[in-house]
Amino acid sequence: MAAQIGAPAAAVRAHEELFAYWASLRRGARLPGRRDLHPGAIKRLLPTISLIDVAAEPRDYRIRLAGTGLYDVYGREITGRRIAEVYNTAAADYWRDQLTRVVEGARPAVGLHNLAWRGASHLSILWLRLPLAANGADVDMILGYDAVVGVGAATSGVRAA
Repeated sequence: MAAQIGAPAAAVRAHEELFAYWASLRRGARLPGRRDLHPGAIKRLLPTISLIDVAAEPRDYRIRLAGTGLYDVYGREITGRRIAEVYNTAAADYWRDQLTRVVEGARPAVGLHNLAWRGASHLSILWLRLPLAANGADVDMILGYDAVVGVGAATSGVRAA
């Protein structure tokens, strides 16, 4: 995981960059959809970008795409896996709660999640989750960005909208 560790200020800048890109895709009050994303516009962020599918009934989340840099964070490929297949129970509950807030509020979320569940309690993920909606209103996918940092090293400059 050492190769993934970045300076907290760089992590915050990456969050701000992705948030600004996502916000630029909004059409008034309408949320952008997956089709609006252009990977070339966020090329340097792609290694730790994720796309998460939202299943409505029953509510569940599946990682549609995980950047190559996330392999080291999770210790394996997580593309195509449901939340319960990636995390232990406590971490899965945390992520279900956070992702549900993004879906139900149709608003971005940001936080810091410790990697103790992975045996790396000295590291945390400074994460950002951004709602996507094919119809502009109903969140059907979430755009994520994770930056690995030392515990308590930073908080994001991005605030929920």
